[in-house]
Amino acid sequence: MAGIGFELKKLFHRRGLMAMLRAYGYAGVICAGPMLLGVLLQFGVLIVSSWWQVGRPDRDLLVCMITYTLLASLVLTSFLSMPVTRFLADMLFDHDEKMILPSFWGSTGIMLVVGAVLYTVFLLFSGATLMQGALCLWLFLEMVVNWNAMSYLTAIKDYKSILYSFVAAVLGAFVTSCVLLALACPPVESLLFAVVLGYGVMLVWDVLLLHRYFPQSREHPWLFLQWVDQFLPLALTGLLTTIGLFAHLVITWCGPLGIKVKGLFYGAPYYDVPAMLAFLTILITTVNFVVSVEVNFYPTYRSYYSLLNDGGTVKDITIAEDEMLTVLNRELHYTALKQLLVTAAVISLEKTVLNALPLGFNDAMHGYFRVLCVGYALYAVGNTVMLILLYFTDYSGALTASALFAGSTVVFTVIGQFFTTSLFGFGFLMGASLFAIYATFRLASYTDNLPYRVLGQQPIVAQTKRGRFTELGILLEHGEQRVDQSLHRSGHARSSDKANIAETDVIIGRNRKS
Repeated sequence: MAGIGFELKKLFHRRGLMAMLRAYGYAGVICAGPMLLGVLLQFGVLIVSSWWQVGRPDRDLLVCMITYTLLASLVLTSFLSMPVTRFLADMLFDHDEKMILPSFWGSTGIMLVVGAVLYTVFLLFSGATLMQGALCLWLFLEMVVNWNAMSYLTAIKDYKSILYSFVAAVLGAFVTSCVLLALACPPVESLLFAVVLGYGVMLVWDVLLLHRYFPQSREHPWLFLQWVDQFLPLALTGLLTTIGLFAHLVITWCGPLGIKVKGLFYGAPYYDVPAMLAFLTILITTVNFVVSVEVNFYPTYRSYYSLLNDGGTVKDITIAEDEMLTVLNRELHYTALKQLLVTAAVISLEKTVLNALPLGFNDAMHGYFRVLCVGYALYAVGNTVMLILLYFTDYSGALTASALFAGSTVVFTVIGQFFTTSLFGFGFLMGASLFAIYATFRLASYTDNLPYRVLGQQPIVAQTKRGRFTELGILLEHGEQRVDQSLHRSGHARSSDKANIAETDVIIGRNRKS
């Protein structure tokens, strides 16, 4: 799990400001590439629109379409993200790399089919034109593939190529948007196509990287579905965390700040733009977790479990446990402190910086941005602690934390809609606070009696769960076999027909000679 972190850590050992900026650039793209691309393209669209004096209704519609598509793809892929990551880690641990690419296309195929059906139904009733709907659906499908590919790309050490794909996507979208607007093409369709092109460049580049790194095979592509049954709490944790992260946006669209842009497309521009910008402030914690927390914590974690598995003495196990928890507490403390400093710096400088950008910030938007910066900082800390719970296989604790986060964020945000708009954002702030507090206390209580949790609480006999997802995998495998058999029979029949025709031609030729 920490493999990419060890590679990135080498970059941080190089001295100099440019080396540090390059290292954080690599880490940011690898850890949050598609989401970072989505936010940058959102603001790029706003800036390019202001350059070409695109009307406010068209800008609002474009932002709504991109935001709807981004959030829909995130929610869809969040359910399979963690089980697929666990499957990938298990295959790499077992040196069974030939199963990885089939699982990528299997999981991608399922999400594309389900997502295409659901999002097409929405787009048919959304009020979008045929061209706008087609571009939104195309963008949605690209995002699904990109999100799923990120789970696999973390196993690739070629971080330069990943960064190049990101830069190529941004440049391609920017150049295309400028060219189309200069040709006086319809602004909404032009900018939406530019975003589609940007994500398309990243998709093709990343898929080629996967095919270059992992061996191609015709293995069972639905095997990963057994991992969904086996680790269903992981799937629910990913889904609930994503809901908690973005539900406050959707609820605000339906409140006093929300406006009807077109058809089913609603938005709250005065809230959405500060929220997207505030989200970027957690990038420091995301990167720090990969290049510091995991890298420094993982060796002690591995040493502790190796002693348990290989018959270490009680004294050695106790010393290893103390060392592991000391390193963990130190790294979590540093992570929270770094996020606190970044959040404080951003809040101090935000008014000067944001007023200089052509985003139309007013006093209310500045207030939302400051509140949401604190909320996202607490979410980042809580999410880091939750990931450590997953390290110790406390799946129930992580699931409870994510459920509390999603539920409290939704409830507090709904309640907040009945109060003055100046308090908007506090619902998410309160939900993120409960998330961070519960996850921290859960980790402390779990590690207080760690030997019992590791040894006594585990099942004596390995258990294999066979649920609906495993049955779905078997059903898909049988369907795939039937299709292959049908194709084989039809191919054999065509070969037989060709052979019969050739034989008939020979007989006719003989008769003519005679």
